[in-house]
Amino acid sequence: MKRIEVPVLIVGGGVAGLTCSMLLARLGVEARLVTYFPGTSPQPKAHIINQRTMEIFTELGVADAIYKVSTPPQAMKYAGWYAGVGGSSPYHGREIGRVEAWGAGGEDPDYLAASPCLPANYPQMYLEPILKAHAETLAPDGLFFYQELVEFSQDEDGVTAVIRNRADDECYEVRCRYLLAADAGKTVGPRLGIEMQSSGQSMRMSSVHFSADLSTRMGGSDVLTRFLINPDFGGSWASGVLLPEGPTRWGNMAEEWVYHSRCLFGDDAPLDAERVLARMYEVLGISPDEAHVHHVSEWVMGGFLASRYQDGRIFLVGDACKKHPPTGGLGLNSAVQDAYNLCWKVAHVLQGRASEALLESYELERRPVAQRNVSVALGNAMQHFLIDAAIGLSEENSKEENWRRLKQVWDTSPETEPVRVAVANAIAKQRIGFRHHNIEFGYTYDQGALVSDASPAVQSPDPVLLYQPSTRPGHPLPHAWLSRLGQVVPIASFVEGGHFVVLAGEEGQPWVRAAEAVGARLGLSIRAIRVGLYDGDYLDLRGSWARHRGIGPEGVILVRPDRYVAYRQPVAVDDPEQCLEHVLRQILSTH
Repeated sequence: MKRIEVPVLIVGGGVAGLTCSMLLARLGVEARLVTYFPGTSPQPKAHIINQRTMEIFTELGVADAIYKVSTPPQAMKYAGWYAGVGGSSPYHGREIGRVEAWGAGGEDPDYLAASPCLPANYPQMYLEPILKAHAETLAPDGLFFYQELVEFSQDEDGVTAVIRNRADDECYEVRCRYLLAADAGKTVGPRLGIEMQSSGQSMRMSSVHFSADLSTRMGGSDVLTRFLINPDFGGSWASGVLLPEGPTRWGNMAEEWVYHSRCLFGDDAPLDAERVLARMYEVLGISPDEAHVHHVSEWVMGGFLASRYQDGRIFLVGDACKKHPPTGGLGLNSAVQDAYNLCWKVAHVLQGRASEALLESYELERRPVAQRNVSVALGNAMQHFLIDAAIGLSEENSKEENWRRLKQVWDTSPETEPVRVAVANAIAKQRIGFRHHNIEFGYTYDQGALVSDASPAVQSPDPVLLYQPSTRPGHPLPHAWLSRLGQVVPIASFVEGGHFVVLAGEEGQPWVRAAEAVGARLGLSIRAIRVGLYDGDYLDLRGSWARHRGIGPEGVILVRPDRYVAYRQPVAVDDPEQCLEHVLRQILSTH
């Protein structure tokens, strides 16, 4: 049997696997990606790409290609709730309420202050080919589709895998130092006996990907997600959710759509595609000949978390280690962010700059984030039923009674004010699913590859909605615009390419010199600069760094290659070189 040796084997060619391939290539690590499927996913799947992920894609050089074709910011400004779409009465399709979503089309000042990147929206079936093409550019001859992982085993030195080329049925062997399982939990995790722990809450859902012209049936060119509450069919999730899929027009002008709805034909019954389509046609007020159906599928809206992320030299990434409802748009993004956390560590170990103990921090850091994401996403899904309750909808009521209750939302008489206020408040609570900035962007690591400074935890006025920038170890590097001789750059740009970064105060020359010496001694790439309002290698253009840096003029902040603060020293120390070396050895587990 033919044998191939490669440092890293990636199993899975979706967003997680492709991101791992791109990151490792940029970090100078050879990797081989194999995936069972002949091509990228043909199904819409995820679509929201948050700011943190777009920062990573910017570093990889693929962000511009995504922004060029993705939803314009003004077409993803809101999420809305509607009394269905089609119907015979003037109330059918009427708006119940809306909330700002995903940075409000670039108008939310908190999103603008947090990152140089805006969120994006692009269906996964169209995103993956862009990522694949870029991965092939970065790692020529590194991607192998239509190849199946048949078996694998590991020992103290590496992993041996048998791969079958599905095109000619020939098998070959791959010997690698590490295996990254980005296979959505289909193969590697189950064979290792890694349990996917269930949250206990779930709904059986169906999805229809179709093409149709809906532009004359509804307005709202600035609404991305439409939640339908039509008493003829039921309340939240039963009437369905409608999303534009582009690919070249957006809002109500989109050519393609996806319609999600709760399955109502029993948990054990097989998927009844005809029944799903019949309901969709009725809810949307269209006939079958007005739509071209691409695909009908079913899935379970639930929460699942792997009991562990690592088994020796094998690591689970993306959906292989957790699954949760799409409410909140956390799935695709956490997959990319898993890869970003893991790959710099793998590269440092393979290149002799860190010990293998560093890799244990991957699970320590990422699993708590996933656990919280699962909880938040499930909460987002269940929150929609608050709207039904505020309206007074019930499956026990007649359709006529439910319509009577819903019509109160648009009745301006004093008698209906309590209902209108209750519904408005219930819809306002849905912001948790569309503006959870501290969840999607401000997540932190309490333990792992960092050195705590024992400072109090940062308190946000709202731990879900409001991201509070901080340089406390374990927090993401706060965004700031820096300038030098007329050139303006985001502070995070210094991290790009797998570097550690030393950010010293105005009088932090000793830290800069220490970074140069320690980097040379440990074989590390460390970029070191002084940043201040009036003095420094780079100037704090708008004062945002001064507001959040948490150090004095002689202090320092050490940032990891994944943009997370690893160490903070507010003031000068007697021997900065010794201090910095000790800290880096602790982070890299080489002490």
